[in-house]
Amino acid sequence: MLNNKHTESLISEKVKVIELIADQLPAIVIIHRVEDFSVVYMSPKGLSLLGVSMEELKQMRAEYQHRFFNIEDSDDYWPKFKVLLLNNDMKSSVSYLQQVKLAGSENWAWYISATKLFMQDEEGKAFLCITTAIALDEMKHMPAKAERLLEENTFLRENYKKFSKLGKREKEILKWVSFGKSSPEIGEELGIASATVDAHRKNIKKKLSISSYYDFAQYARAFDLI
Repeated sequence: MLNNKHTESLISEKVKVIELIADQLPAIVIIHRVEDFSVVYMSPKGLSLLGVSMEELKQMRAEYQHRFFNIEDSDDYWPKFKVLLLNNDMKSSVSYLQQVKLAGSENWAWYISATKLFMQDEEGKAFLCITTAIALDEMKHMPAKAERLLEENTFLRENYKKFSKLGKREKEILKWVSFGKSSPEIGEELGIASATVDAHRKNIKKKLSISSYYDFAQYARAFDLI
């Protein structure tokens, strides 16, 4: 492992190279330490949007993640980034959506980011990563689409265990109910008695804790039944 003085010297050299082009890039550039994700460098545009100086950002260390980002988003991208770390994969990158709290705003701003490992020590182990981030409001209609994607993904995570309790027949009936079909219609479609459909519908409602046609349709859409 590199000694601290030599490590910081190498980091400084890397940062200088990025600084030369950072303002010319369409994206915000951030360099983090892999060990705690503290910031080594952020391009001036990013600092301005967050309303902080580089020195303040460095002093925050890993706390800056909690101050400026919606940590729930990390449930999506952190497992993918861990794979890069485990494989010490210097070629691949991870792309993801992030919600950022900008200076002077109470609302989250959507960004699309990409992160890859950036620098290795003498033993070949990555200790820096680099991220680029672009605001979605610079892309027409993207914020609303990103919001819907995240909501669907959150619904999947929160309800997967309940959905997995359904049997094959119950999933079939869930699909047909989401289409607005009545029990007799579903029974005719599946070749079973209407009373049997009613029993399945009752079990589905109990297992998923749902009651309305909207609830049925939400599950059917989220789990690709329709």
